[in-house]
Amino acid sequence: MIVTLTPNPSVDRTVTIAAFERGGIMRAFETREDPGGKGLNVSRALALHGTPTTAVLPVGGLYGRLMLDLLAPLEVEVRPVRIGAAIRANIAIVEPDGTTSKVNEQGPLLSPAELAELRATVRVASADAGWVVCCGSLPPEVPDDFYAELVRNCRADGLKVAVDSSGAPLIAALAAHPDLIKPNRVELAEAVGRELPTVGAVVTAAQELVAQGVGAVVISLGRDGALLVDADQVIQATAHVTHPVSTVGAGDSLLAGYLHAISTGADGATALRTAVAFGAAAVALPGSEMPGPEQVAAASVRFVEPDPDRPLDD
Repeated sequence: MIVTLTPNPSVDRTVTIAAFERGGIMRAFETREDPGGKGLNVSRALALHGTPTTAVLPVGGLYGRLMLDLLAPLEVEVRPVRIGAAIRANIAIVEPDGTTSKVNEQGPLLSPAELAELRATVRVASADAGWVVCCGSLPPEVPDDFYAELVRNCRADGLKVAVDSSGAPLIAALAAHPDLIKPNRVELAEAVGRELPTVGAVVTAAQELVAQGVGAVVISLGRDGALLVDADQVIQATAHVTHPVSTVGAGDSLLAGYLHAISTGADGATALRTAVAFGAAAVALPGSEMPGPEQVAAASVRFVEPDPDRPLDD
């Protein structure tokens, strides 16, 4: 069982247009709505591959009701925490080549009682879990150490914990020594406080965090695939996507693939290969749709020797 926590979920509305024109009037030729938020995306992907998962999230307002309607048909156990304010709605604008522009709302204010209920629900839901996954941004005014406290509590209960966040919440969580973090290059750079222009710089930064007590670091690198760095190894895997459609949720799918494999006893290399296959398959799908077994099986993944001097795209 893998429990995901999404403290700042959203209803994701994806609009596909022919070309983005700043200040212009553009006609959408496709729209879709999906349950959004990193943790929900992870749970959705896990469920499609038969990995038991429970999603914990706050719900409130019109979009909270829509969120539950969107989640109802999925094979995901949902533990909603009712809140007084409305959850957010995000908009993604996608062009035919897969270029994605996003507008994300900040999210609702949560009361101290609602935050306490969120923590308590995670603890109850994870009674039989192997992993707890803390995902995404925090709602306004939630303390930066929210994830750090959860990591400490979960590890004290004998659970493994992954964190996929950014900025101050991720930095605070590092001191609690999570078993896994899944930053992209920009998020990793924020965590170590310097630019990471090359593969070698990314590897060095990840090794520093492992030396400080993080169990493993999986870094998503877009078209350069992903890196796994832990105390024993540095591995890179890539996959070519012939027809990219949307990058929304691809990193979440990658994390789901890694957890799907590692939770069933796979070694690090196998887990990374699975992760990259999940991520590549997600890029070939519209909106934040998560890939199923057939799409993942079709992804062609290869391991490459990390080139420390290779520059990385923005």
